[in-house]
Amino acid sequence: MTIADQVTGSTIAGTADKSAGAKPRAAAPAVTLPVIGERELRLDLFRGLALWLIFIDHLPSSLLTWFTIRNYGFSDATEIFIFISGYTAAFVYGRAMLESGFVVATARILRRVWQIYVAHVFLFTIFLAEISYVATSFENPLYTEEMGIMDFLKQPDVTIVQALLLRFRPVNMDVLPLYIVLMLALPLILWLMKWRPDITLGLSVALYAVTWEYDLYLSAYPNGFWAFNPMAWQLLFVFGAWCALGGARRMSRILASPVTMWISIAYIIAAFYVTLTWYLPQLSHLMPKRLEQWMYPIDKADLDVLRFTHFLALAALTVRFLPRDWPGLKSPWLRPLIVCGQHSLEIFCLGVFLAFAGHFILAEVSGGAAMHALISLSGILIMWAMAWVISWYKRVADKSGSKTKSAIGSADMAGGG
Repeated sequence: MTIADQVTGSTIAGTADKSAGAKPRAAAPAVTLPVIGERELRLDLFRGLALWLIFIDHLPSSLLTWFTIRNYGFSDATEIFIFISGYTAAFVYGRAMLESGFVVATARILRRVWQIYVAHVFLFTIFLAEISYVATSFENPLYTEEMGIMDFLKQPDVTIVQALLLRFRPVNMDVLPLYIVLMLALPLILWLMKWRPDITLGLSVALYAVTWEYDLYLSAYPNGFWAFNPMAWQLLFVFGAWCALGGARRMSRILASPVTMWISIAYIIAAFYVTLTWYLPQLSHLMPKRLEQWMYPIDKADLDVLRFTHFLALAALTVRFLPRDWPGLKSPWLRPLIVCGQHSLEIFCLGVFLAFAGHFILAEVSGGAAMHALISLSGILIMWAMAWVISWYKRVADKSGSKTKSAIGSADMAGGG
């Protein structure tokens, strides 16, 4: 099997036929989808990893924080999460678009948007109750200010309306509103992808460029802007959809090229060196001043191009060295990550709740390294246990489900049934 085969999961069109002396295959269609029931465990694995990393990053800095990727490059777990969400959403609803048409696919997408919106409102309510209870019981109003709910306590009627409009969000609750907006745009994205996938990706790049050029953003309540600008982050989401609908297959030769591999390695090493200067000031004098003026600030809200290209470099190396048939994906050691990735909506919401609980314990009980490690590991174990329970329930309840229903249900946060 060649590197290109590992990237796409199948042989490059025409390669196997020529080796067997058969006639070349016809050109592949612009939009292609994997066979129903064909599960991409790498997506589940890295989505689960992103959930764990997001949870750890939401806790106060500790020893385990140094194991998250944000300390070693420009991108972090958010890029992984949004890309995989776009990929799986296109896989699930792209098939519905091709087989059932625009109206049916749009209805299914809007149904999923509603589910995510309800989950966001429920999480918002529980999160407010959790913070308010802790702040009142321990007579520490700093929790309300630190978690960004002071405005809610001052004007609850106005703030609730703004929260329902996705304009008011406490700390750590920015990902779901971003995803809701991106999913609302999914019907148009898939319709354009069905027509011309490459042009659709080009339009996405153009919107990204216009957003940067004219400083477009969505305002937030009571002031400021969205922590994740949908008009910029849509590029990563659309790129994931483009890859799912045949883009990854069409650029398999580029991904298999040694030139791509060495460029990716060089960029990742350079990004690692830059991040070292953030923690080791004595290295900062080795950074050219003009380079610093050009690259800083590396904006996360608008998905800085350095963050996007860093993610691309990591993704290129991942698909090269981690084939979809890698035996390790069946290992029981990776099963916790995969199970969490298969139920990402529930586990993400649980992770937000656990992150504040951990923050509270560390602030009120102990902030030592041992307690940090205990809180982090306990949170991960709870997330794994919840994912296992959900998986067990679905397996028992859906034994007689069809393959199509199984494929739709497996997409979870990006799709879902």
